[in-house]
Amino acid sequence: METTNNQPIGTPPDNNLVWAILCTVLCCLPLGIVSIIKSTKVKELWALGDYAGAQKAADDAKKWAIWGAAVAVIIWVLYVLFFLVIGFGGAFSEYY
Repeated sequence: METTNNQPIGTPPDNNLVWAILCTVLCCLPLGIVSIIKSTKVKELWALGDYAGAQKAADDAKKWAIWGAAVAVIIWVLYVLFFLVIGFGGAFSEYY
């Protein structure tokens, strides 16, 4: 997969930077930052000829972005459930 001057043939894998940024801004800041760090390493590793490392970094960036989105969904569900329980508890507390 290399030419005579050690330049890679083809394009590097998708670095998932858009998903990493969206995860950071909209979902979970710590996991999004890890995802951004992983996604920015993809082109560098590809240029160095570490194709397996570039693919792993791309896969890791995607994994961390998905985990960040999942954590955000879980937190929002717990947040809504908490206020539903508090709301129902307050509605029925006047009967006791």
